[in-house]
Amino acid sequence: MTTVSYEAVPAVEGDAAAAPGNTLVMKFGGTSVGDTQKIKDVARRLVTAREAGQRVVGVLSAMGDTTDDLIRLANAISPQPHPREYDMLLSVGERISNALCAMAIRDLGHEAVSLTGSQAGIVTDTFHGKAKIVEVRARRLHAELDRDQIVLVAGFQGVSTELEVTTLGRGGSDATAVALASALGGACEIYTDVEGVFTADPRLVADALKLGKISYEEMLEMAATGARVMMARSIEIARRYGVPLHVRSAFGDGEGTWIVKEENLVLEKAIISGVTHDTSEAKATVLAVPDRPGVAARIFRALADAGVNIDMIVQNVSAKGATDISFTLPKTDLPATEPILEVLASEIGAKGVIYDPDVAKVSLIGAGMKSHPGVAADMFEALGDAGINIEIISTSSIRVSCVVRAAEVERAVQAVHDRFRGYAEERVGA
Repeated sequence: MTTVSYEAVPAVEGDAAAAPGNTLVMKFGGTSVGDTQKIKDVARRLVTAREAGQRVVGVLSAMGDTTDDLIRLANAISPQPHPREYDMLLSVGERISNALCAMAIRDLGHEAVSLTGSQAGIVTDTFHGKAKIVEVRARRLHAELDRDQIVLVAGFQGVSTELEVTTLGRGGSDATAVALASALGGACEIYTDVEGVFTADPRLVADALKLGKISYEEMLEMAATGARVMMARSIEIARRYGVPLHVRSAFGDGEGTWIVKEENLVLEKAIISGVTHDTSEAKATVLAVPDRPGVAARIFRALADAGVNIDMIVQNVSAKGATDISFTLPKTDLPATEPILEVLASEIGAKGVIYDPDVAKVSLIGAGMKSHPGVAADMFEALGDAGINIEIISTSSIRVSCVVRAAEVERAVQAVHDRFRGYAEERVGA
């Protein structure tokens, strides 16, 4: 049996390492399968790849707004749906689109089989709603491919180590596709409603440029800071196992964006790869925290134990033995965060907690930043010239992120993109 562990080993083991090199995993997002005609179009793409001699696995998201409709149903029934039943409900959408696509493929004269995440051997941890893939047991997948089947796998879902249905969180079908590609030793194509990865969201920045190539590291930062092309966790899997990734349009045949190792890029002049934004986060501030060892650890340990994902953190200079601690987190985690912080504030002697949902994050990404000083200063100047105030700053070797007012995020993205457009043109050869 083929087993790929995503926690314990640095490379694919067993049969996966010896799997045929012509395996292709093709993932299609919700807009790509939004209605029955689009599902038929996807079926034709899958059949074309099979007729070209490739072993084909399709991973389809739920049709259009199906997942949102299921969420509304759950909330209409219960203000706080039980996590297990919530996952049981949300996993239905992907099964519908994959089963319909299998029917369409059969009508085109090819054999196909649709599988749930559990039938495909996708094993996860036990966290409902945002489970992580622990391993892929690919025996069934190999068997179906060996029978010349086009295999369709319901994305976004798996089965936990306790044999419960789990979902992987928003964008989880990306993680499904990349994990399957790593287990099968194949490449992965991500089909979306855009032509590839752009230097900014083309819906906000009209003159955004499409990148021909981008490194795993840059794409991971872009995904983690708001680019909606791919899920961040899927990039982590691809980087770890060296899965070739190609982001393409579901509605055309043009070349998209290849996600590659950093050494395969020419970065002497290509300082930046793009500007991203994220409006899904909120800011929380714990006021007048006693400035003594262990207090910050106590706050963030409690949040981590509750599964709250903290992003940017800033602690003010201590004054009179106390300091404010601010951090950003997903707005969806606020219901879990608020009761924890209220109790902690009382226990540690803080003056209280305030929440601010009207913030956004703007980030500048580029592997070339490592050897080019002054990039952060240029970004801050661009925002300052536009009259936009910066509330929190966070940096890495290839990223600079700023928290601004949500109402100013579009102007902020445009201002930063305009300042660095010349470097973007060098990157794409424009």
